[in-house]
Amino acid sequence: MNKNPIHNNNDKRYTEIGYNIAYYRKHKGLTQEQLAENLDISRQHLGAIEAPNIVRPVSLELLFNIADALEIDVRLLLDFHDNA
Repeated sequence: MNKNPIHNNNDKRYTEIGYNIAYYRKHKGLTQEQLAENLDISRQHLGAIEAPNIVRPVSLELLFNIADALEIDVRLLLDFHDNA
């Protein structure tokens, strides 16, 4: 698959979403296992979403479910700090 600048920018966004999920999960005092169980996904899948060296796209449905499970506004998971 060709990597163009648009896809590269999205890769950075998915990485930031993963960072945000990890931050709010830890802030809530949950392990990956606990959150994954709540979401009915594997811990490995959640780990891949949170991993900074893996680009794992997230569906909107899963993103909404994560926000609900963490009891936060979904916009917080989409708060990008990268100026790119």
